[in-house]
Amino acid sequence: MSRERVLTQESFDSLLSWLDRNRDEAGKKYEIIRYRLIKIFTCRGCNEAEDLADETINRVALKVEAIEESYVGDPALYFYGVANNIHLEYLRKKPAPSIELTPTTEVDEMEREYDCLDRCMQHLSAKQRELVLEYYQGDKRIKINHRKELARKVGIALNALRIRAHRIRATLQQCVQSCLEEKA
Repeated sequence: MSRERVLTQESFDSLLSWLDRNRDEAGKKYEIIRYRLIKIFTCRGCNEAEDLADETINRVALKVEAIEESYVGDPALYFYGVANNIHLEYLRKKPAPSIELTPTTEVDEMEREYDCLDRCMQHLSAKQRELVLEYYQGDKRIKINHRKELARKVGIALNALRIRAHRIRATLQQCVQSCLEEKA
């Protein structure tokens, strides 16, 4: 993917400031968002996952001044929306492979699942969306610590957080399943 946009230090500083006023916290959030973006692109079968994640961050950083005053909610969600657009661009620009590694029907099915998940995520309240996205961040010890911090932030016990996240996930799974059945 060609990089038409150049990220300046000033744009990057504005991005970090938008993520959190505390520079250290902003850096942590940045790393989590970048990790999640790479994971999203990797799961979608993109060979250039890190480049696409960086392009997503660059585009958001260049728009921060325009959106920071009016944007409400978790900034990470904005990144994920931009990532969806970049993924669609990637699919349009991607040359047809000479050897098909993944059957077309499998790719089509994955795209339907992602489309349905995106649609179902929009049916959740902003708080539910934010909670479920934050709940499933990180791996191993980072995930455990993050969930403890999230429970503290929300003001509930860790077990209550698990139950809440499980219910939201169950609702999402049911919604995605219904959506896939409609598309079939």
